[in-house]
Amino acid sequence: MQFGKTVSTALLTGAMAFVLVACEKEGPAERAGKEADKTIESVGKSIEKAGENIQDAAKGNKK
Repeated sequence: MQFGKTVSTALLTGAMAFVLVACEKEGPAERAGKEADKTIESVGKSIEKAGENIQDAAKGNKK
């Protein structure tokens, strides 16, 4: 009975280690998603800056 528990524990531990290692690897879709997130964030900042410039121009302030 003890041997069965030991084997079960070893198999479970091995399976958990395999799952953790497999989850750490980044696939091409995840890399593309991260690049898309960076691009969208950059575009958002540019739009925000353009909006500030428009507001400043409407108030007569120039930078």
